[in-house]
Amino acid sequence: MRLLHLFRSTDLVCRQAVELVTDYLEGALGRTARRRFEAHLTACPHCTEYLAQMRETIKLTGQLAPEDLTPQMREEFTDLYRRWRSEQQ
Repeated sequence: MRLLHLFRSTDLVCRQAVELVTDYLEGALGRTARRRFEAHLTACPHCTEYLAQMRETIKLTGQLAPEDLTPQMREEFTDLYRRWRSEQQ
């Protein structure tokens, strides 16, 4: 018989975990938040895979140089960044 995991108020759901991935990778989570995040990963193969994909993306993009981007790609990244910045303010 498979036991159902009942969520406590301290447990994360996937949406919350996804929102924490960047802070987790940058080491910006506090100890409690990091533990909650890691506890979620132990029970969620989907978020574990997402974290692995993000690590691989960072690894691959870290190998790009500005001259590797086409002018169109640079413009699209700049526009994306500007939209993101305006949402943060």
